[in-house]
Amino acid sequence: MTCKTAIIFGVTGQDGSHIADLLLEKKYKVIGVARRSSTDNSQRISHINSPNFKIVDGDITDYSSVINILANNAKHGTEIYNLAAQSHVSVSFKQPALTWDTTGKGCLNLLQAIVDLNLNKYNVKFYQASSSEMFGKSYDRDPNTLAKYQDEETKFMPQSPYAIAKCAAHEAVRLYREGYGLHASAGILFNHEGPRRGSDFVTRKITKWIGCFMHWLHRMNLKPEHISASSARSDSIYASGVQYSFPKLRLGNLEASRDWGYAGDYVEAMWMMLQQDDPDDYVICTGETHTIRQFLDVAFKLVGITNWDNFVIQDPEFYRPAEVDYLRGDSSKAKTKLGWTAKTSFEELVNIMISHDVGYLPFKT
Repeated sequence: MTCKTAIIFGVTGQDGSHIADLLLEKKYKVIGVARRSSTDNSQRISHINSPNFKIVDGDITDYSSVINILANNAKHGTEIYNLAAQSHVSVSFKQPALTWDTTGKGCLNLLQAIVDLNLNKYNVKFYQASSSEMFGKSYDRDPNTLAKYQDEETKFMPQSPYAIAKCAAHEAVRLYREGYGLHASAGILFNHEGPRRGSDFVTRKITKWIGCFMHWLHRMNLKPEHISASSARSDSIYASGVQYSFPKLRLGNLEASRDWGYAGDYVEAMWMMLQQDDPDDYVICTGETHTIRQFLDVAFKLVGITNWDNFVIQDPEFYRPAEVDYLRGDSSKAKTKLGWTAKTSFEELVNIMISHDVGYLPFKT
């Protein structure tokens, strides 16, 4: 039996590494596309040791690079996953043009290359990673409960250069699907996290800080209850009788609500979309929303800390120019058509991340 082939743009990212793992388990031949960098960015795929996996250099913003990769690697039935992006919302306000080139134009380059190479006749299928950030301040309400939610019919109201670029890419997928008959699907993924998440994203920033803090306590032979009350008035954390201090966790808006799921669950939905006879767009989410404050509650409680007020500083530097206050998805369509539902609960997700970042400590609860 001939192996199916998948090409993953953005293979070194959180989602790229997870989908590579999944496809290799399913006996695919996987070509991972990674932008050449002077620093090593392959940590998330360093565990992969398979003859069916190879890395090729490429840059999604360079059309000639994209078309050469597809011309040399796409075969009948190839699945193309576009997970490459400048995906940090805050960074997009500081680097909007770069975000546009990578997140918006990059998708367009891929779609146009598929058309120019006439890959549609080879039953090539395309997946685009869309984002719940596209909804921005928009939501619908359940007529019975008046609860707010977003689904495939909710209008977009992007609140960042990143979200604007994602909207453009999402509409490009629709256009090329309808105009050229491409099997092109988009997954509107709500926030999905895990130990492979970058440390500049709020969830991983929290769990990684807790891990470092707990290890500092361990080295100092301290427990959380040894922290001095004077820490409340400082940017650092102090303990009685200890010379050294530990910097507090600095965050922005703690009341922002997000629908957080586990990245390992969500890549299964990506794959399921490309197994369908007809392409379509799907919201992928848990259907629950939690504030950053609630994430902190669960994360700190896992290490035996019930009151974290003196450990966290709300810093205006981390507020966005335009905030997205509330995201909660409705993935009924994915459940009905794909048979997909999220497997990992919010509490389980936080536990996975804390367990990874804290590791074994004698006093960890």
